[in-house]
Amino acid sequence: MVSLFGAFALHNPESCPINNVKSKQVFLEIKDKLEKNKSKYGVKNIEAFYMSVLEHEWMIIFEADSAHDIESLCIEAGIASFNTVKIVGLKRYDDVHSKIGK
Repeated sequence: MVSLFGAFALHNPESCPINNVKSKQVFLEIKDKLEKNKSKYGVKNIEAFYMSVLEHEWMIIFEADSAHDIESLCIEAGIASFNTVKIVGLKRYDDVHSKIGK
């Protein structure tokens, strides 16, 4: 069953692509690697990819079969090479609203 997941990535200023040459090289390839490898890991879609640059935090919304698949994709894409990544299941507001409103 396809579900929504949020991957929340956090790194420190020293490993930030703005300040770290190795992280910058990885960062510049992340989006292409996510797109290229998403079907390999059962990821149906990347709904959104947002960053808060000065807080060194990212949020990626995936439509996927499992959190384990997203974990593997984050490793392959290089996200996990300089970020701590937390993956959580998500629900759309309208789905929760309709379930609670019954």
